[in-house]
Amino acid sequence: MDNLIDVLIVGAGPIGIACGIEAKKNKLSHIIIEKGCLTNSLYNYPINMTFFSTSERLEIGDTPFVSTNPKPKRAEALEYYRRIESKFDLKTHLFEEVLTINKIEGTFQVITSKSVYSAKNVIIATGFYDIPMYLGVPGEDLEKVRHYYNDPHYYANQKVVVVGASNSSIDAALEVYRKGAEVSLIIRGKEVSPRVKYWVRPDIENRIANGEINVYYKSNIKQITEHEVQIETPKGLVSIENDFVLALTGYRPNFEFLEKIGIDIPKESPCIPRHNPETMETNIENLYLAGVVCGGLNTHLWFIENSRIHAQLIINNILKKELDS
Repeated sequence: MDNLIDVLIVGAGPIGIACGIEAKKNKLSHIIIEKGCLTNSLYNYPINMTFFSTSERLEIGDTPFVSTNPKPKRAEALEYYRRIESKFDLKTHLFEEVLTINKIEGTFQVITSKSVYSAKNVIIATGFYDIPMYLGVPGEDLEKVRHYYNDPHYYANQKVVVVGASNSSIDAALEVYRKGAEVSLIIRGKEVSPRVKYWVRPDIENRIANGEINVYYKSNIKQITEHEVQIETPKGLVSIENDFVLALTGYRPNFEFLEKIGIDIPKESPCIPRHNPETMETNIENLYLAGVVCGGLNTHLWFIENSRIHAQLIINNILKKELDS
């Protein structure tokens, strides 16, 4: 077991890194524990992804993010946050999963896949990209069904069904279409989501209008088989030939882990974990939330650009408690 740590951070995404920077600036000992690679969620984004925000809104640690594009791409963000982590010489443990967190006599015991740590304060900055929102239909467990999307080349010349109306779905539909795929877009509502990036919307609308991408509005997948997908549409059940299904219907935080460590989560949607928005402290004293995990199922509530402030709120609260004690 390591010596007592001031701040242990779970998650080495941009907000977890920001929390580490604030801890180090204020001379608090820290460790960041990440179950995957550095900025694991960003790494698993589609290879050609472009951020909605400009680079300056993604900056942390008072360090400029210089991009060659008006909107930075995934590769640029990975390099930026890697350099930030290196610049501040953060104590980051990668490919180490936190299994559970227990509070014993005011101190947190953090058990991981590799070690056991003791900490005064714990920050959960795990994001929401771990668990897909499943369709819950027969055939969803087939190998051809994917809930994550990476490279469009893989789907060249294939019949691809894309499920969803938001940025990830629309980007995937356009990219695989341009690799020669025959694309059918399944949208539960009556239109493409208004949240779709403004420079992408005209592209998808034109592809649909020209009949280059098939779209089924107000529709849902009912069943997936090896060679077909059955879709419930306003005109009845439709079956189409199919090679792959990209079910990009969103993701959710690991509520089971949060509940396991004692954080209260209301059962009603959007299932926002209990925390004080002024300090980010949960119902467990000295256990904090940071970043998009704070929004529960409302994954459009927090982003890198508006949750960077969480790091300062948390560290300021920790310092205040130390002064008051």
